[in-house]
Amino acid sequence: LTKSYGPTEVLHHVEGEINDGEFIVIVGPSGCGKSTLLRMVAGLETVTSGEIAIAGRRVNELEPSARDIAMVFQNYALYPHMSVRENMAYGLKIRKLSKAEINKRVEEAADILEIRQYLDRKPRQLSGGQRQRVAMGRAIVRDPQVFLFDEPLSNLDAKLRVQMRLEIRKLQQRLGVTSIYVTHDQVEAMTLGDRLMVLNGGYVEQFGTPIELYDRPASVFVAGFIGSPAMNFLPATAEEDGLLLPSGIKLVAGLAQRGQVLLGMRPEHLIPDAAGPIAIEVEMVEQLGANTLLHGTLSGTDHAMVASVSGHVSAEMGTVHRFAVTPELLHLFDPETQKRLEA
Repeated sequence: LTKSYGPTEVLHHVEGEINDGEFIVIVGPSGCGKSTLLRMVAGLETVTSGEIAIAGRRVNELEPSARDIAMVFQNYALYPHMSVRENMAYGLKIRKLSKAEINKRVEEAADILEIRQYLDRKPRQLSGGQRQRVAMGRAIVRDPQVFLFDEPLSNLDAKLRVQMRLEIRKLQQRLGVTSIYVTHDQVEAMTLGDRLMVLNGGYVEQFGTPIELYDRPASVFVAGFIGSPAMNFLPATAEEDGLLLPSGIKLVAGLAQRGQVLLGMRPEHLIPDAAGPIAIEVEMVEQLGANTLLHGTLSGTDHAMVASVSGHVSAEMGTVHRFAVTPELLHLFDPETQKRLEA
């Protein structure tokens, strides 16, 4: 798919095939085109070029109501003057289903989402999490081929987001409905998706399982975007017997590459080791309970580094902590193209 607004192309040849019943997450920073892509699938945006097919049927020219999709929006989009029951039933009334069938579907969905006791309330009488459940209930009753979620949890507080995330995943697995979910939150993406499509500036950087993206990021962008805290990057020189770092230290590794590379190391893959080759001069410590983040620079340089160490670690500002890293867990990228190099 390509999408242009006048001469400005905002989505560039986005391709992907989604399996029946699969949960796909489109993830990327603000302004990368992910909501535009979702709205094209929904029929709320026109397609400049390319084709959208749902269950083998081309839907480019079909109205949203004829595409057999149901969308859950960020702002819930509930009618304030209608009760929860009326909000959930509205789309079915438009389709002229019988009263008995409408009631059956609404009550089944209300039971699944545990909102039966709220059916006669108005949206203003509900909390954010309850409104989100109503919005999902309105999608479920339609029994669509595809669920589309546009950042549905971004208005909720952190604890509720985690709870609702699990509920959405369990719900999707129970119903088995193909789902496309848009978020800018990479933790949300990693925990929800069977596969993730990472968008950057309207281009697909990588489309794969969460573990593929974590273990073998296709580009510097994906490597830095997936994983928390973000990957460390250092310019390095690949030589016959290993990698020469800016500090003058050499990491021993068998490499197929030669010349200038960008070296990536995940903070959680740095292992505390008094004799380790990587020395970090500590500037700040974040105690997170289960683990500790040591922020600083590669000793003798101004290259920022973060190490994630399990448990409680006390470290004074200015002290140097040393780490080892397993060669198999190093990532190499081309400094020019920013694409992955095979070690």
